[in-house]
Amino acid sequence: MPVINRGDTVQVTVDPEATQPVQPDEGPGPLYVVGDVHGYLDELLAALREKGLIDAEGRWAAGTSRLWFLGDFTDRGPDGIGVIDLVMRLSAEAAAAGGYCKALLGNHELLLLGARRFGDTPVNSGAGTATFQAAWLLNGGQKTDMERLQDHHLQWMARLDAMELADGHLLVHSDTTAYLDYGDSIEAVNDTIREALTRNDPDECWDLFRKFTKRFAFRDDGGAQAARSLLETYGGSRIVHGHSPIPYLRGDVGSEDGGESSAPVVEEPHVYADKLAIAMDGGVTMAGKLLVQQLPLDG
Repeated sequence: MPVINRGDTVQVTVDPEATQPVQPDEGPGPLYVVGDVHGYLDELLAALREKGLIDAEGRWAAGTSRLWFLGDFTDRGPDGIGVIDLVMRLSAEAAAAGGYCKALLGNHELLLLGARRFGDTPVNSGAGTATFQAAWLLNGGQKTDMERLQDHHLQWMARLDAMELADGHLLVHSDTTAYLDYGDSIEAVNDTIREALTRNDPDECWDLFRKFTKRFAFRDDGGAQAARSLLETYGGSRIVHGHSPIPYLRGDVGSEDGGESSAPVVEEPHVYADKLAIAMDGGVTMAGKLLVQQLPLDG
């Protein structure tokens, strides 16, 4: 895997008619967030169409609107590379229309990067030896995704930010306080994680992946205080995250390995932790709903 520099460019083919500049309205457009997609491209297209963000042909149709994906584009579902290709294309189309479509780094992006870069190279997992390849397969890695994975996909994933602040919302992928281990500002966290990926060290990348898989930091006793610790450090009045499917977060089902048929269908984001956190993973991998939500959200 070549060293990835921030200045590298990604080649994206875009319909010229979709990139004609338009005069943006005064001020930014409405803000939307998307939960974990996990390769469910058809469900994503349907959810984006329902919100008027794309048209019937799958092209950006939301003008100056702003759209954030919260990470986890691949694994478990049938077409993770198709999801990445769509997000990359919409990013170009939205920018041409005066809006934007951006994405955050999820733990499954780290897993796919590690599986491609390091394969069966042993890493120190803290509980003996492990490999990215084995962990990727165990966590729903799709061989068709690996076969279609190209350098520009890898470069795009490795440059994704880990967190961002938008309209007072602290956007992250994982419901964990592990971000605090990487810096005391959003810029520092994003730079530290990006530089770690550039160094291409398997143990360092594994440690990053392991920390990003932690969850439930804002649930139960002390959850609101954990949320406040992130908000006080990085800014914002609410955390918006994916990662933990809402049925598990609420305790409706016990684990991702079972209980799929008994899980109630999630229809909307879950607001919790004294209303300081919004969970966006509707559980599309367990026949749930792929959530697309306009912010701010009451509740």
